[in-house]
Amino acid sequence: MSPHEVHQGEHDATNAYQSLSETTEHDDPRWAFGTGFEDVEAEISAPVPEGTDPADLAAYCQMLGDDALIYSQRLSEWVANAPELEEEVALANTALDLLGQARVLLSRAGHVEGRGRGEDAFAYLRDQAGFRNIALAEQSDDLDFARCIARLLIFSTWRLALLHRLLGSADPVIAAVAGKGVKELTYHRDYAARWALRLGDGTEESHRRMQAGLEWAWPYVEELFRTSDEERRLVEAGVAVDPAGTREEFDAVLAQVLEQATLARPEVAPVGTIGGRSGRQGIHTERLGHVLAEMQSVAREHPGATW
Repeated sequence: MSPHEVHQGEHDATNAYQSLSETTEHDDPRWAFGTGFEDVEAEISAPVPEGTDPADLAAYCQMLGDDALIYSQRLSEWVANAPELEEEVALANTALDLLGQARVLLSRAGHVEGRGRGEDAFAYLRDQAGFRNIALAEQSDDLDFARCIARLLIFSTWRLALLHRLLGSADPVIAAVAGKGVKELTYHRDYAARWALRLGDGTEESHRRMQAGLEWAWPYVEELFRTSDEERRLVEAGVAVDPAGTREEFDAVLAQVLEQATLARPEVAPVGTIGGRSGRQGIHTERLGHVLAEMQSVAREHPGATW
């Protein structure tokens, strides 16, 4: 995304509804559930690629799915809390996009591992240590809009770079999620970039708050580029990509946005690991417990219930 494209996005997109209508197939009845695939069951039950360890593939689908699921839950907190109705709609639909990715990826993980777990079991019946998401996804932004935009800009820039590279994944389900997700995340990233420009290059107060939002989110950036053992093995099998390989693209995009928004790249220490382990190995901040308490409460209080 060039600086010209950033400015064009700011001026050409008259509102979030127009952007959503251009990037989302609202006439597709599956859109409300976030899948968008013609035959979800056929996708999920596709054979494991030759030379791929099913346990590694299940773990990788969990990682990508958990990132989307937990961040989707955090974004949903903005419903009825966004500064304008238009932004509420945009953030809610972003959460739905990510939820759709999570549903397919976690269903794939359940099918591959062969233990009878479906997407609901992954979402509602795991404890904190069973989740494999990055720390950035689980943090509470305390309904600070600048923090919301800073995290969305960072997350969507990183995940878009990942999914672009996963278009050629040997696993057909991951490739299918990437094919749909690239379109979704392109909108997410551009939406966040436009707001970063408006706030960063706006009033003195909006600039201060946007800079503070970046300072809040930045300690969690380094974890995005750490490579797990499962990822290393799956890269060799042509299924995964090494997240470390997305760093150059991530830095280039952020540099362009921050320059145009008159924002400074934060110089803050990254969040540390425990014994070299972090979210990918089930080590989380206390914030994940808060997310799960809310997300899982109904399912745990009424086990097996359907509506």
